[in-house]
Amino acid sequence: MRIATSQIYSSSLSTMENQQSQLLAVQQQISTGIAISNPADNPLGAAQAVQLSATSASLTQYASNQNTALSSLQLEDSTLSSVTTTLQAMSQQIQSAINGSLNDSDRQALAKQLQGERSQLLTLANTTDGAGNYLFSGFQSTSAVFTNQSGGGVTYNGDLGQRTVQVAGSRSIAISDTGAAVFQSVSSVGTSAVASGSLGNQGTGTISGVTVTDPTQATNGHNMSIVFGGTSGALTYTVTDNTTQPATVLAQDQPYTDGSTIDLGTGMNVTISGTPVAGDNFSVTPATAPQNSSVFSSIDSVIAALQTSATGNPTATATLQNSLQAGLTQIGNSTSNVITLQASVGGREQEVKALQTVTSTNSLQITSNLDDLVSTDTVAAITQYEQISNALSASQKSFAATQQLSLFQYINP
Repeated sequence: MRIATSQIYSSSLSTMENQQSQLLAVQQQISTGIAISNPADNPLGAAQAVQLSATSASLTQYASNQNTALSSLQLEDSTLSSVTTTLQAMSQQIQSAINGSLNDSDRQALAKQLQGERSQLLTLANTTDGAGNYLFSGFQSTSAVFTNQSGGGVTYNGDLGQRTVQVAGSRSIAISDTGAAVFQSVSSVGTSAVASGSLGNQGTGTISGVTVTDPTQATNGHNMSIVFGGTSGALTYTVTDNTTQPATVLAQDQPYTDGSTIDLGTGMNVTISGTPVAGDNFSVTPATAPQNSSVFSSIDSVIAALQTSATGNPTATATLQNSLQAGLTQIGNSTSNVITLQASVGGREQEVKALQTVTSTNSLQITSNLDDLVSTDTVAAITQYEQISNALSASQKSFAATQQLSLFQYINP
């Protein structure tokens, strides 16, 4: 079979161009350190690289979200710690007023001190992050959480939404709690029912805090009343559970003795001391009742009681004692609620920190896998470069020799 000279030239030229192209590609891999510069270099490897890059980008975003979540949770943790400290200080001051050793002037001074601490508590409730967003306002992050009402009390301007951040592929975590949950509600678990006396009582009866006698029967969900009757020399009391419809009378016209323990029939009891009069009434209400659960309302009630003159007036003194005892229980319940929420925040902080460790480890592994996939194996690339270079040199020499295979080289001119 005859092979035309043009075929030899064309085949040799194609071979050398292909080898030069391969040589340039390997040279580029060596100089850039990248083995896959376009999908044609390695279609399967390129597809894997795209997938790994997407995973790496997701992990980077999760890491950023985790940092944001942890920062917000740490701010809330610190704020709740300050709230707890403030409430505990208030409880100690109220306790000092219950013992009856303070006069009207002392109580007025204490009321002013509590007003200052209430203002501090309101400032903590309106805490903002570095971006000016209110921490406890739910989704209404640009609205002040609480504002004072002109007639006393506060208005909650937030909502009940709880902001969350996605910190992993299938995990979103709450990064804040609402002001309603922190300052205007308490749990029925871990709190005490609130015992109080009516502001209209005319006697000197005072009620103690609630004592749990049987934890298996004790409930924090019943609304109880204790109403006195009889005569001044033969006082009686009636205990009624107003939770049921109709109300259930638990004890009727029981003889009263100063300092006697009154069984509430729900695994709890109270002690009433002093001398009530017929018509006086006392109540034991759930910690979760609206009148008991707002810490600002509780503080305002205590301040109002301290500002009322009681020196030399046994009835007013008894009313003051009952108000302070109820306020002490309410603020204690709010403190327990804040501590519980702070524990929840701490748990979320630990979870985010654990996720940060996992995300960091996964990111390093993905980066390593991606680097192994797209980075040049320098030793192998140099070896391949030498092989292609030698092959190209051989092709060039072979082509040069082939050019001399012509009869015209042997014909004398």
